[in-house]
Amino acid sequence: MSAPSTSLHSGQAGASPRYHVLSVLVENKAGVLARVSNLFARRGYNIYSLAVAPTDDERFSRITIVVDVENAPLEQIVKQLNKLINVIKISELDPRDSMERELLLCTVKAAPDVRSQIIELVELFDGRVLDVGHDELTLSLDEHPGRLDDLEELLRPYGIIDLQRTGRVALPRLEHVAQ
Repeated sequence: MSAPSTSLHSGQAGASPRYHVLSVLVENKAGVLARVSNLFARRGYNIYSLAVAPTDDERFSRITIVVDVENAPLEQIVKQLNKLINVIKISELDPRDSMERELLLCTVKAAPDVRSQIIELVELFDGRVLDVGHDELTLSLDEHPGRLDDLEELLRPYGIIDLQRTGRVALPRLEHVAQ
């Protein structure tokens, strides 16, 4: 989900992020996601983004949770998450030191006279056209969430019919050794 007026990005390069990205390794068992999300709900913390999938080891899943810095004290969240029996490991991923991605699927109005403009715009973002209708296109882009915000804003004047975003996933950046 995305609302342009409530962007989690500070808008300034190098500025402190306005959100926490938590990577939570959990046992891949029924009910674990519900317990984690209920923990946030009971404390009144809004989850901006939540993505979960099994890891390479089918016994575990990784939950990526994005929460607002100002409304959710990190130390308290981590302490509460650590109390959950199915939680294996919690890592905070600093957005400046991690690789973040999100997937956007969007159906946009695309009358024949503007269709090429929309296709060109999507290609500038390295996105793809997935489906073509008489007067609409379905598009896809996997990118940093800020780039998705940018594309969404540029598509808005054409008329967004339907839009779905997966939620942020992230991993730490790799260390690069100078040779």
